[in-house]
Amino acid sequence: MTTTVDTPNVASAIETVESHLHPTPSWDLEDHAVPTGREEIWRFTPVKKFKRLFDADAEATSLDWAFDVPEGVTVTEISAEQARELAVEAPVDRVAAVAGARSGHRMHIQIPADGDYAEPIVFTATGSGGLARDHFILSVGANARATVIIRFEGSALFAEKSDFIIRDGAQLNLVTVQDWSDDTVHGGQRTVSVGRNAHVKTVTASLGGAAVRLQENMRYDGPGGELESYGLYFVDGEQHVQHRLFVDHNEPHTKSNVDYRGALQGKGAHAVWIGDVLIRKAAEGIDTYESNKNLLLTEGCQADSVPNLEIETGEIAGAGHSSSTGRFDELQLFYLRSRGIPEQEARRLVVHGFFWDIIRRIGVEEVQNKMLERVERELETLEAVKAKA
Repeated sequence: MTTTVDTPNVASAIETVESHLHPTPSWDLEDHAVPTGREEIWRFTPVKKFKRLFDADAEATSLDWAFDVPEGVTVTEISAEQARELAVEAPVDRVAAVAGARSGHRMHIQIPADGDYAEPIVFTATGSGGLARDHFILSVGANARATVIIRFEGSALFAEKSDFIIRDGAQLNLVTVQDWSDDTVHGGQRTVSVGRNAHVKTVTASLGGAAVRLQENMRYDGPGGELESYGLYFVDGEQHVQHRLFVDHNEPHTKSNVDYRGALQGKGAHAVWIGDVLIRKAAEGIDTYESNKNLLLTEGCQADSVPNLEIETGEIAGAGHSSSTGRFDELQLFYLRSRGIPEQEARRLVVHGFFWDIIRRIGVEEVQNKMLERVERELETLEAVKAKA
């Protein structure tokens, strides 16, 4: 199949944001210096763990991608030039810039206009050790409806650049699961463009790896677009998981709802959530809310949570944010124990309830069950550690 690349790059139509929170996108590697950790966008990151991902000269392969797409959906190998033409935006950090410039694999996944896919379209990307880079683009045609699941598994040092283009009137349920082996380091940038009157739901689950750092950018390509962005993460001792969100309300009468939740256990467990919402002058009548909640299950954990709103117009329907980090809700535990439930079981129920509000939004029963199983495994690990103490 011949791939067309005449899609307009929507980034060119959006004014530059002059802020230390928003680095200028660029495909030029020289515009992205190797981080020292003192930069604003890197100050929460253990940069030494990501050192290999900064090296543009290091030889790299790609992950092993497996998929079986339904009729009408195409997956096409594309060139670096085609990937740049199709991309929503250029890289905004060093890892994404290296992935874009030195990717071992570039592909374009296309869901046709008016396509209606009831069954999930599943992609599994597996690492076999070593350094890997991929740049992939998902295009969803106008008025199409689909659920896409992308699973990351195995072991790798992985740099990602990905773009998701959802056309006018389309509906996409996008689920990404970072279920890596404990030695994996994964960094990258994901950018979502929401078309006019389109509805996009993203669910991001980070459950493994030594270090995961994802820059997740969302913007609109017309008024009336709606975005739901949910996330969950479970961070064990010495793990680092970081989600950096930027929701750019660059069009009027758009909506966004962000809700990320994480649980941490073990000495050295570190979670970072940066949530930034920009409401531009032209974005009148928008409605947005972002929330992050962190549950500390043991001593020695650290959760950094930084919500931020930048508002350039007062003509909005609503805007707000919230953030909380703490231990178990004692009132919930008291209520459950007063009903005869043992303390240990009560704590398990609280954690399940904490995550269920996110898991239920996945909308795919098989994936929901696996997420619940993973939460249960983490709780069993916690109980085993406490039993030995």
